[in-house]
Amino acid sequence: MSTPAPGPVAGPVVAPRRDRVASIDVMRGAVMVLMLLDHVRDMVHVQAHDFSPTDPDRTTLVLFFTRWITHFCAPIFVLLAGVGIRMQAAAGMAPATLSRFLVTRGLWLVVLEFTLVRGGVFFSFDPHFLGFLQVIWAIGVSMVLLAALVRLPVPVVAAIGLAICGLHNLLDHVGPPPAPAGAATPWPVVLWMIVHRFGQAFTSDGRMAFIVYPIVPWVGLMAAGYGLGQLFGWEGERRRRFLRRAGWAAIVAFVILRALGKWGFYGDPSPPTPQPTAARSLMSFLNVTKYPPSLDYLLMTCGPALVALAALERARNVRWLSSPLETLGRVPLFYYLLQWPYAHLAGLALGALTGQSLSHFFRSPPDAFRLAHGFGFGLPVVYLVWVAGVVLLYFPCRAYAGAKRRYRKWWMSYL
Repeated sequence: MSTPAPGPVAGPVVAPRRDRVASIDVMRGAVMVLMLLDHVRDMVHVQAHDFSPTDPDRTTLVLFFTRWITHFCAPIFVLLAGVGIRMQAAAGMAPATLSRFLVTRGLWLVVLEFTLVRGGVFFSFDPHFLGFLQVIWAIGVSMVLLAALVRLPVPVVAAIGLAICGLHNLLDHVGPPPAPAGAATPWPVVLWMIVHRFGQAFTSDGRMAFIVYPIVPWVGLMAAGYGLGQLFGWEGERRRRFLRRAGWAAIVAFVILRALGKWGFYGDPSPPTPQPTAARSLMSFLNVTKYPPSLDYLLMTCGPALVALAALERARNVRWLSSPLETLGRVPLFYYLLQWPYAHLAGLALGALTGQSLSHFFRSPPDAFRLAHGFGFGLPVVYLVWVAGVVLLYFPCRAYAGAKRRYRKWWMSYL
C-alpha cells in the first residue's frame, strides 16, 4: 500500500532517495481515514450484515453514503501505489532492483493478508477458513505482476493498464460455471475466481476461502498508476492541467456510461434500476459493482481522485488538516495493520459494555456474519467510534513516520 521509504538504507533492496510529494501523501491519508469508517461500520453498525448498505431498495440515504464514500479507498490506494512505484524508478532505481523489490514486497503483503490482517479482522485462526482475500492481497499480487511490466516503456505499461481497466468487463460472462452450492470448487473455477470472479471457494473437506478482490482489474489500475507517475516529472501547472482534464473526462464518461446502462450498455454488470423517489434513483445510479471493480466503478472513483489530486497541489491554507493527513499517508500499511484490530476491539468493547452477544467476534466466515445479526448500534455511534479511532491511531502513526525519516532502515520499506 505504501511506497518504499526513500533514502540510503541497508538491506536486501536499496531504494534511492527521492523527495516525497505532499499531495500524494495527503490524498492517501484522506482515503485511509475514510477506510476506517467502513471497517468500524462493519464491526459496530447494527445492520452491517443484514443487507448491503448500498442496496437502494433497503438502505437509507445516510447509510448508503456512509458506505459509498468509502468506495474511493481501494482504487486510490492501488492507483497511488502504481504512482509511487514509477517515482522510485524515476529516482534512479535500476529495473532489475525495482523488479526484485516488487516481488519481495508483493509476496510479503500476501503473507500479511493471510496472517496479521486476517487475525485483526476475525480474531480467529480457524483452520477451516483458509483466507479472506482483500485489498492487501490484491496489491501484493499486482506488485508481483507489475515486476515484469516495469521493464517495458512507461507508455506501454500505462496502455496495458488502461486496456485492462477498460476491457475487463468483457470477462463478466465467460469462464467456467460456478460450482454447485455446498460442493467442492474445481481448480479451474478457483483460478477463475482469483482472476475475475468474486465469491467463496470450498475444498473437498469443507475448508473455505473468500475471494473478495479478484486480481485482474487491480493490476490494471496499478499499471495505469505507474504510467500516471510519469506526470510527477512534469512542470507543475502542466501536470495539474492534465490531472484536471483527465479527471473530468473520467467523470463525464462515468455519467454517460451509467446513463446508458439502463439499456444494457457496457460498463457495469448491474445497471441502474427504476426507483420510486429521486433519492433512491440517485442511489441506484451510484450503486456500481466493486467486486470486481467495474469500469463504471473505476471511472466514478478515479475521476474525482485525479481532480482532487490536482487541487491538493495548491492547498496551502489548510495545513491544520493536510499536515495530519500527510503524516498518515506516509505510513499507510502501518495504519492499515492497526485499524482492523481497533475496529474489532471497539465493537467488542461496546458489545461487552451493553451486554450483547460477542461470539461472532471470535469466529471466521460464514459463522461470523451469521452470528452478527442483531448485534450493534446506530450510525451516530459508528461515527463517534470512527472519529475516536482516527485520533487514537494518529499518534502511533506519527511516531512511526518520524522513525522512518530518522533511521531509514531497509525493513521499513516493507511496513
